[in-house]
Amino acid sequence: MRRALAAVLLALLPLSAWAGETRPFIAGSWQALRQAHVGRPLVVHLWSLTCAPCLAELPRWQALAGQGGGADLVLVSTDPVEQAPRLTATLARAGLGGVESWAFADSFVERLRFEIDRRWRGELPRTVLIAADGTVTSVSGMMEADELAAWLKRETPHAARP
Repeated sequence: MRRALAAVLLALLPLSAWAGETRPFIAGSWQALRQAHVGRPLVVHLWSLTCAPCLAELPRWQALAGQGGGADLVLVSTDPVEQAPRLTATLARAGLGGVESWAFADSFVERLRFEIDRRWRGELPRTVLIAADGTVTSVSGMMEADELAAWLKRETPHAARP
């Protein structure tokens, strides 16, 4: 019970309190994450240390992370939050050390996946594109650069492109 309460309290801390750290992704985190980015285009990329395509794709997200005025980028690892040191090191090597990062912190991972997308069965990588108006598009597998570019052009017409 204490662990659950502590995890809830940690998840409710302001995003600035987690700068450069991996946050625990628990029941309710999806809503908190979306609320923190409401009104802005948001790209949520789900990945894992054990997913070769995920690791190959990570460096490609660096361009989006450095793009001022465009969409926000959030990375969610499906690995246990106890792997945070490895996750942080992997993201740093990919040039994503300063990007908002979460990791699953509930052993009932099906509940977490269900909160994110009721149709998601755990395949990785997975990218969730959330438009400023809240419209959600989910992509399983590696995100095609031209598909992301087209979405960004629609959602951030005045932003500088990488």
